[in-house]
Amino acid sequence: MKLFNPIKTGAVFAMLFTSGMMITDASALTVYTAGPGSLAKSLATGYEKQTGVKVNIFQATTGKVMARLEAEQANPQADVLISASWDTAEELQQRGWLLPYQSNNAAKVPAEFKTDHYVAQGISALGIVWNTKSGTPEPKEWADLTTDAFKDRVTTPDPSLSGASLDLLIGLQNSMGDRAWQLFGKLKDNGMAIAGPNAQALTPVLQGAKAAVFGAVDYVTYASIQQGEAVKVIFPASGTVVAPRPMMILKSSQHAADAQAFIDYVLSEEGQKAVADAWLMPARTDVGAQRPLISDLNILPAQAGGSADRGSVLQRFAALFSKS
Repeated sequence: MKLFNPIKTGAVFAMLFTSGMMITDASALTVYTAGPGSLAKSLATGYEKQTGVKVNIFQATTGKVMARLEAEQANPQADVLISASWDTAEELQQRGWLLPYQSNNAAKVPAEFKTDHYVAQGISALGIVWNTKSGTPEPKEWADLTTDAFKDRVTTPDPSLSGASLDLLIGLQNSMGDRAWQLFGKLKDNGMAIAGPNAQALTPVLQGAKAAVFGAVDYVTYASIQQGEAVKVIFPASGTVVAPRPMMILKSSQHAADAQAFIDYVLSEEGQKAVADAWLMPARTDVGAQRPLISDLNILPAQAGGSADRGSVLQRFAALFSKS
């Protein structure tokens, strides 16, 4: 699967560097991250206190982060990348862009969430997000969103823009076979709306315009609940998928030792508690959180047979929802 679209470098730099999102410091460690901005700041602050090394942060969506990396190939700036997509790490490793590193603090990270070149910072899961004031019955399973009570009242992230959403489609297909596509067809017939990225699917549910999200990334909703929003995260007993958020060191880094120390810090007990405070599941199994963990969920296999297979699932889903 090709992650990067052809982009004119000059246009990308003009867009990104006029945004004022990051002030560079040549002596500092530069971290590009897709994820909660508050978490990035917390981890940078903790690392700076521990090491005295300053951290420059560029925080944006995965697409914008990847576009910036692509545009900077001739003059790389990032030392560490934290992505919201495991596919990103796999693609960059295949390109030969990553520096191998295994932190001693990764000992308690499950094997499926680490390799020689990257390791999960934390993990999110996909579920149903339901507005408790919507007047609809609380859904327990994915299929509940196909009932008359949810007619025209369900959103879902666009799987072409959300790797985690595509993982859910693949996980359900792997678990249910053709019955998964029957489910998707019923959701389509029931008026499920394909939104943009994850936040665009969640917003109308938070506002009460829609009743539920099919396949919402959970940590954003947990933060909304903490702020008083009338929504609930529901993980169907039939299963769901998780989305590990990989951290990696760019081979082009001029601060490799500092980058390794940053990975060590994020995987330390202190760093993992900061991850938990952002409502993500810590990557380490010995650090708790005030939310369901991997052991509490029925995890579906989200592996596909390569990028072509992922593309075929995406194309089939798009074709289904393009039918009148």
